[in-house]
Amino acid sequence: MKIAVSSTGKDLESEVDVRFGRCPYFVVVEIKDKKIKDTKTIENTAAMQFGGAGVTSSQLVANEKIDAVITTNLGPRAFQVLSQLGIKIYKGQGKIKDVIRQFINGKLSETGEATGPMFMGKK
Repeated sequence: MKIAVSSTGKDLESEVDVRFGRCPYFVVVEIKDKKIKDTKTIENTAAMQFGGAGVTSSQLVANEKIDAVITTNLGPRAFQVLSQLGIKIYKGQGKIKDVIRQFINGKLSETGEATGPMFMGKK
């Protein structure tokens, strides 16, 4: 299973970024037999985009053939794209390594709706 986590930095010691579409990085974690098999960092080229960052970010992580996303806030357009692609969405906060451990242990809940505003500052 491959998971993309919105991240403030480039490794497992980084914090989950509360923003999905505008996070600076995605840490992609491959899990096998309840252990971290591999990690990869992707720079989020959509972070500074004027509009549509959530959709572009969704496409960026989908290109990595991920099965799930872990983030804190996800707008409705990004939610729609990820859902249509069959990518599960989980809400998590804290250090990425801790959130991944929570995911492996079944402690994170799947999100069934968008959790953030469509545009920064608007609801």
